[in-house]
This record gives sequence, C-alpha cells and structure tokens, in this order.
Amino acid sequence: MNKHISLLALVALTGSAFAGEKALFNGNDLSGWEGNTELWSVKHGVIRGETQPSPGNAKKSTLRHNTFLVWKDGTPGDFELHAKFRITSEWGNSGIQYRSKVETTGADGPIISGYQADFESGKTYSGILYEEKGRGILAQRGQQVVVKTDPQDPNKIVKEVTGSVGVSQEIQDSIHIEDWNDYVVIAKGNHLQHFINGKKTIDVTDEDSRGAKEGVIALQMHAGAPMVVEFKDITLTSDK
Repeated sequence: MNKHISLLALVALTGSAFAGEKALFNGNDLSGWEGNTELWSVKHGVIRGETQPSPGNAKKSTLRHNTFLVWKDGTPGDFELHAKFRITSEWGNSGIQYRSKVETTGADGPIISGYQADFESGKTYSGILYEEKGRGILAQRGQQVVVKTDPQDPNKIVKEVTGSVGVSQEIQDSIHIEDWNDYVVIAKGNHLQHFINGKKTIDVTDEDSRGAKEGVIALQMHAGAPMVVEFKDITLTSDK
C-alpha cells in the first residue's frame, strides 16, 4: 500500500511546517498549466503525458526533445510539494521540475532548466536530484551531499558526500512498478530533500552560487522510449 508523508512527519524531519496548502491540479482539465496538448491531457482524473513510437522503430518515440507541462501560477521558493506519479514504459524517464526556468519553446513544447526530482521505469535514477540543462546529477539516490563551487574553477562544482539517507536498493524495492507512488519534495533555503513512498532518497545542501532559490514547477516527458507518465494529487504548501 502506498504511503503518504503527513505534515506532522515532515515537521519531524525538517523542524517546521509551512502554511497555505493549495492544489495545483483540479482533477478535470489543465487549467493553470501550459504545454503541448498533443502530448499532455487529462484522462480519468489524472494528468497524462504520452509519446508515440517512431515509424519503423517501436523502441524510440517521436519526441524530438525533453518537453514539459509547466504550472503557470507561481514561482515558489521554500515549499513542500506532494504528488503521485505512475510511469509505464520499458525505458521511460520523467521527473518533477522545481525552482526551474522556462528557457524556450521547442518543436514539442516548453524546454526547462533547473532542479529535477527524477524518476523512471528503470531501477537507478528514481529519487535522485538532477539539474536539467545545468550541473547534471547533484546527488545519487541514498546520498547526503553538499554542493560547493570548485575553488580551482568557478564554472565547476565539487560534490561532497557527507552521509547516507538510505540504501539505494532498499529505496528502489519500495517503488511500485507501473503503479502509483508518492513523491515529496521539500525545499528550504539551499536545503533540498526528496522522498518516495515515505523513504528519503536524497538530502542536498547547495552552496554553489548557481543554486536557484525560486522558480517554476513543471512535469517532464523525456525524449527516448515511448512512454505514458501520469500525475495526480499535486499539492503545494508554501509561505507564499
């Protein structure tokens, strides 16, 4: 049975709770969201992203670049974000962008940069912290990390693994394949935490000057294999 982290549990984990919870998805349509509606829709009360196989190559989709469904009603900084996700694909990859930026609009919709709470249909990347079009993987699953500017090169970073928040395989074993999972993202200042089904997956303190302090929230469909990704019960709790 899927677990959901309560606000009381989050208080215990982070020391305080925010005020002002709001639903980001109304369960009926894409009001408040922007993206390619040939790829994103609402079906059976959930947000659904779907890509089709390329003619003559069933293992590759027609998607020409990573594309996103962008929440248009704010650029939150410090917050708790809750969402349920489900992904159906042999090699599908997706994620939840936060503190992110809309870079441009490509052939298949918005192109985003920024922090990503990653997940996939595979067994490696769900729960990691990745920075789309930025500094790459900032923390592998199970890691507690401090990200610093490289003193030898300000364009590079140093990732100091300062501890563990869990065993990667145990976290993976708790993820429901092709079924619903709970994702929680907590961002407070430069401190970022991810949780899937009640298990903390990463804990990052980003001391690099390029770490964003606010930005858009968006949902990803990754180029590559054909896929179906779904989201529901998306809520944001913040001070704004």
